[in-house]
Amino acid sequence: MTPELTALTLAALLQVGQFFLMAVPTNVELAPGKTLSPRDRDRLGGDIQDQVSARTARLIRAWENHFESLALFTIAVLVISLSDQSTGFTAACAWVYLAARVAYIPAYAFGLVPWRSLIWFAGFGATALMLLAALL
Repeated sequence: MTPELTALTLAALLQVGQFFLMAVPTNVELAPGKTLSPRDRDRLGGDIQDQVSARTARLIRAWENHFESLALFTIAVLVISLSDQSTGFTAACAWVYLAARVAYIPAYAFGLVPWRSLIWFAGFGATALMLLAALL
C-alpha cells in the first residue's frame, strides 16, 4: 500500500473516531426521543446543534467538515495512486493532511482562533499540492 493510501485509510478511521467524539456527548445532552428521531427541524424545535453545548456543536461541525475535506483528499490519493505517481513529496502531503485533520479536532472543539483555520488550511493546502503534483 502506498503511503498516500495508508494516510487515506487512517483518515477514514479518524472519521469513525470523530463520529463517537460527537455522538456520545450529543446523546448525553439530548433526550433519546430527539437523537433517535428522523431529526426534522420542526419536530425537534430547531437544529440539533442549537440544542447541545457549544463544544458538542463544534464537534458535530468538525465531524461534518471532515466529510467535506475527505472527499477532496480521496480524489487526490486516487489520482496519485492510480497514475502511479507516488513520491516522497506526495507522501509528505498525505501525512500533513492527516496530521492537520487530527489537530483540527481539538482546535475546533476548544475554539482555538486563528489556529483552527490555519490547521484547516494546512490540510487543504496539502491536498491541493498533491493534485498539482499529479498534473506536473
